[in-house]
Amino acid sequence: MGKIWFTATNPRTSGVGPALARSAALLGAALLVAGCAGTETSVRTSSAPGGSASEVSGAPRSGAPGSGLPGSETPAPGTSAPASGAPGPGAPGPAAAPRGLAEEARQGTEAIRGAVEAEAREAEARKAALLAAARRWGLPRAPLLAPPPPRTTSLPPTRRGFGVNGPRTRGLPPVFTRVPTRDRVVFLTIDDGVDQDPATLRMLRELHVPYTAFLSDDAVDGGWEYFRAAHEQGASLQNHTLLHRYLPGLSRAAQRHEICGMQDTLRRHYGRAATLFRPPYGSYNRDTLEVARSCGIRAVPLWEAEVFPGRVVYRDSDLHPGDLVLTHFQGRAQWNGSMADALRTFLRTVTEKGYAVARLEDYI
Repeated sequence: MGKIWFTATNPRTSGVGPALARSAALLGAALLVAGCAGTETSVRTSSAPGGSASEVSGAPRSGAPGSGLPGSETPAPGTSAPASGAPGPGAPGPAAAPRGLAEEARQGTEAIRGAVEAEAREAEARKAALLAAARRWGLPRAPLLAPPPPRTTSLPPTRRGFGVNGPRTRGLPPVFTRVPTRDRVVFLTIDDGVDQDPATLRMLRELHVPYTAFLSDDAVDGGWEYFRAAHEQGASLQNHTLLHRYLPGLSRAAQRHEICGMQDTLRRHYGRAATLFRPPYGSYNRDTLEVARSCGIRAVPLWEAEVFPGRVVYRDSDLHPGDLVLTHFQGRAQWNGSMADALRTFLRTVTEKGYAVARLEDYI
């Protein structure tokens, strides 16, 4: 029986759509049966880079002359050897593949070609729609699309200089401003919840920008339906305390009220508490981290850069892969500009620097 190789990549991560995957599977099955029938077939199909590929090859059953296999004997004097690949007199020929299998293989090849073309058309349509949305929101270029997230993740270690002193610090939630990654991605985080302009959610949705919202109860001020809509369109809702107070100036009990109380609020409105916590002003002490851990917090993400309408302020000198970027749900009452202005500044900056916006929770 001939050798058969057939491989198919994951449609979600390779860019190959379900229709193409099904067609490749059909073709592989048909060619497998054809190979079992003894046919010699060579078929190669390919899609876009990273797509599915299949290859089938076979060889005649008879051995080559001199191989010691049946059919390889040296011809007797006065006789001639059969032509290469042809059966000798009276020898049965190779089994012919059923006509239906050949037709299935042809149809599979056509289906793959059609699916590749359909995938390409859909990709172009998505690109055109994203570019149109970017222009609608005043951006010169469409945001770059993030690569597939890593298959395995782990929490970043506490950034050097951001830890707390004393014994028994092991096991405290790590405090970090950057996620270790080689991907050219950054992470958008939005704090508080004061400004609840529907245009903000529409802009983030139309531009396919993932983000993590760190909410304070006093800032949301009853506008939980607004953030329910944000959550339904993909936003992650996390803990930023009840009253946005300076935590190191509070007792341990008062900090517990702020942090664990906000956990209860999130659970009441959305059915689950947060796993990430951002202390107001980025300020915390040992009590803060211990209380946060006791309330179910896994990590304390801070930020490397902060965005305002028209400007970006960096902790270091520039953006780096894996940086967390901060802005706020604020509007003209708090800024000299709108929330959309701040998002335009953010997206224009990261796109010009060659970064895509990824979902933080996919990386930690």
